[in-house]
Amino acid sequence: MSSESAGRFGLVGSGWRSQFFLRLARQLPERLSVTGVVTRSAERGAEVESRWGVPAFRSVGEMLAAGRPEFVIPSVPWPVTPEVTKELVELGVPVLAETPPAADLDGLRDLWTAVGSSGLVQVAEQYLHMPGHAARLALIREGVIGQVTSVQVSSTHLYHAVSMIRHMLGAGFEEATVSARSFTAPLADPLTPDGWTGDASPKMAATTIATIGFASGMGLYDFTDNQWWNPLRTRRIVIRGSLGELVDDRAVRLADPSTPVESHLIRRQTGIDLNLEGFELDHIGFDGRIVYRNEYKGARFSEDDLAVVSLLCQMTAWVRGEAPEPYSLADGCQDHLISLAIGESLRTSADVTTTREAWAR
Repeated sequence: MSSESAGRFGLVGSGWRSQFFLRLARQLPERLSVTGVVTRSAERGAEVESRWGVPAFRSVGEMLAAGRPEFVIPSVPWPVTPEVTKELVELGVPVLAETPPAADLDGLRDLWTAVGSSGLVQVAEQYLHMPGHAARLALIREGVIGQVTSVQVSSTHLYHAVSMIRHMLGAGFEEATVSARSFTAPLADPLTPDGWTGDASPKMAATTIATIGFASGMGLYDFTDNQWWNPLRTRRIVIRGSLGELVDDRAVRLADPSTPVESHLIRRQTGIDLNLEGFELDHIGFDGRIVYRNEYKGARFSEDDLAVVSLLCQMTAWVRGEAPEPYSLADGCQDHLISLAIGESLRTSADVTTTREAWAR
């Protein structure tokens, strides 16, 4: 892909998440380019221009007038995201909204009423693009473990975990009954987004566990405060099916009616020992065949970076009519609907059943 065909996107907001997108575009200029960033102040705009070498503007209108991007990412606080999304849709601009697309249920309903029929809004939900999850999803869709009946996720929080559960289970927009409880326990927390703290003393941390019952099966949500960063809490995923199960990178299934067999997702990681290709993921194999391949070799991306870049590139292809939608607004709304039910069940200590909303397909 030449630089002339790189995806062109704009950003509204200049916080940590916006800088994430700016960094990825800088590392992969042949695939991604940033046309501009909307900032609240001229001072902040000058900082963005100096650090990232992209123009800054005070309004969406100014950014669009200077050079219309193919899509725009509103990277702003939750309450502001719907308003920016509506403004962009009114201007006919495709939007990749951050997660969640609105802060609460009323906000989700209002946003859907305003822009749901526009066909212009997608959601930046990247977890199913992560290499390991993408490989597991490929095996699920092949039917390797038969019909999936339950998905247990202990990795990330709320709508991200719900996205994984819904899609791996194939639950779509089914109503869900949620039962959530929380407990606290001492846990050392030595690493934060700001780095290592040097403090190994245990502090009280909350763990939330929720069952999410669908007509098609069961989800189990398990998340401990700061689990994304805390190296003392691993990530786990268990996907159970009618013919076997996937536990992290291990699969057990029937080869024939009397022969259970075990297989593994195997990563080819370059840059280890005397391999001089550079350190990065090359591919993930299963029984000698490739189920995930890194399409961005040479950029040395982390797996989370690979997920976000994959989403951005699919968004580019989608707005050009070359690929299916990356993650619909309807899916983003449904994920947060269920995550809100988890919060409500925690507050009330009672089961919460979601209703069928206007965005349900």
